[in-house]
Amino acid sequence: MRVAVAGAGKVGRFLADDLAAGGHEVVLIDKDPDLIAALDEQAAGVRSAAVVGARPRAGGEDGAGMLSFAAADACEVASLQALQMDTVDVMVAVTGDDEDNLVISLLAKQEFAVPRVIARVNHPKNHWLFNEAWGVDVAVSTPQILAGLVEEAVSVGVLVRLLQFEGGNTRLVEVTLAAGSPAESAAVADVGLPRGATIVAVVRDGHVVVPRADTILDQGDEVLILASATIEDDEIRELLAAKP
Repeated sequence: MRVAVAGAGKVGRFLADDLAAGGHEVVLIDKDPDLIAALDEQAAGVRSAAVVGARPRAGGEDGAGMLSFAAADACEVASLQALQMDTVDVMVAVTGDDEDNLVISLLAKQEFAVPRVIARVNHPKNHWLFNEAWGVDVAVSTPQILAGLVEEAVSVGVLVRLLQFEGGNTRLVEVTLAAGSPAESAAVADVGLPRGATIVAVVRDGHVVVPRADTILDQGDEVLILASATIEDDEIRELLAAKP
């Protein structure tokens, strides 16, 4: 898989290195030529391929990934064109500027038809902008993820939003079943979730249970539901959360 990572900060560098180690062909892009030169020089110390600006990594289907570096402005069409962005499978925009991440996402999707675009949200208040209109398939906001995980850890009988996918069109929510939940002692098939929502996993006693139609839900189960944007939280809450 060919991946472009825009933004060579700590997040971008770690992500690019990790993906390359997993066997993918990765290009790390940043408009700071000095930073790119330093990263390239650092990589040269462990490079075993005779390709300037690239280094092989173990893993992947062919046994090696590749990490290359590009000093370019990912907000410019000409720069992305020179990097053959139309051959990229995934674009990841993780610069420290939300405006740049939006522009990069829009160009990747509209100008180069990149199949998958993932963007970092630096300021939580800007999260609403990161949607399919701007070419974003998945928006990642660290504060929102952390808030959801904190709520998930301390909430019983309360519906908690964990993640959003597909530009906000799909979300992952969690409910820890409390005593008195309508779903307690019910089979998954009998919960009656609306079309567009499905139980994808149940965490029970620290173990993940892959639910089947006849799986019986019990008090204390952490039920993970994948739901489309057409499903209201209240519809899920009425079926799984305990009545006040």
